[in-house]
Amino acid sequence: MLEVEGVTTRYGELTAVDDVSLTVADGELFCLLGPSGCGKSTVLRTIAGFEEPASGDISIRGTDITGRPPHQRDCSIVFQDWALFPHKTALENVAFGLKMQGVDAAERRERAQEALDLVEVGSQAEAAPDELSGGQRQRVALARSLTVDPDLLLLDEPLSNLDRRLRESMQIELKDIQRRLETTMVYVTHDQNEAFTLADRLGVMNDGELVQVGDPGTVYDDPKSRFVEAFLGSTNFVPCRVVAVEEQPILAAPFGVRFQAPIDAGSLAQDDTIVVSLRPERLDLNPAAEVAARAVEDGGVATDEVSVPCAVVETIRRGSSVRIRLSAEETDLFVEVPVEEGIDMTAGDTVALQWATDDAVYFAETGERCR
Repeated sequence: MLEVEGVTTRYGELTAVDDVSLTVADGELFCLLGPSGCGKSTVLRTIAGFEEPASGDISIRGTDITGRPPHQRDCSIVFQDWALFPHKTALENVAFGLKMQGVDAAERRERAQEALDLVEVGSQAEAAPDELSGGQRQRVALARSLTVDPDLLLLDEPLSNLDRRLRESMQIELKDIQRRLETTMVYVTHDQNEAFTLADRLGVMNDGELVQVGDPGTVYDDPKSRFVEAFLGSTNFVPCRVVAVEEQPILAAPFGVRFQAPIDAGSLAQDDTIVVSLRPERLDLNPAAEVAARAVEDGGVATDEVSVPCAVVETIRRGSSVRIRLSAEETDLFVEVPVEEGIDMTAGDTVALQWATDDAVYFAETGERCR
């Protein structure tokens, strides 16, 4: 459906998008995910024709649209601020694109009403935008884009102005609408949870570059870089020193544990630093003090599972889960557990923190993934 090949977009001397290539399949919902200022909205605006690329090509259904103006690209865009006409009713806002296409008044009214009904605000057809809630205005903006039946729908953080509860509800509804209509969508967001909820595939951007593309589960479980690992959720980064170089390196953690990392030693040398990522959901806690006391054997090297004695610093209730802050010889760590597992732990308790070496992710000091 969509092919972006080697696109670079600049604002004067600033390179906002640097040699980005991606493809989006027919009927797919593709999310561009990244921090503010990474270039994701510029990619969307370049696809839409609002920005001119310095180099590269854009095709929809095999047709090169790179030099075409926005209204000749058969795509529609929903902006972050929804951009509704304040002096027009919801129905008139939705029908506006059809009017520009020359559709007669009766047909455009019928199609606009159908689009409003589809997004469940049909009863608000005669309301002005300032009479609608934020969620209703977002639905009207979505209906306006859908009613012109675009080949490609582009959405630039359309839910970011909604409160959390409504935003999460609209994510589910938007995904349902996309599946029913089989509309191809490119969706820009900085919210990892939103991308995971919506995306068939996602692309992570940083500093104008597309650094990884894949389905959400694969990108989360198999990040290519420390940036991707850090951006896609909370984790514990522990810098470890290489103390022996064998087929697989032996690492020394700052809290006194040595373990064999299941990665290729490759060009590693003694005293190199490997940063180990320990996702909180992949860590186990055993509150038994006697287990913690014998968790580390002097001079031993863990191979399959690492066990570290820790002190509980504090417990923080986070809805249905508890974040437990730990200290292992002045190294701060944290674990997330269900409420029922964390309520008996208090500051000062001794626990054993355990993880499988295969469940950790390893990065070189440069940020590249170690395999």
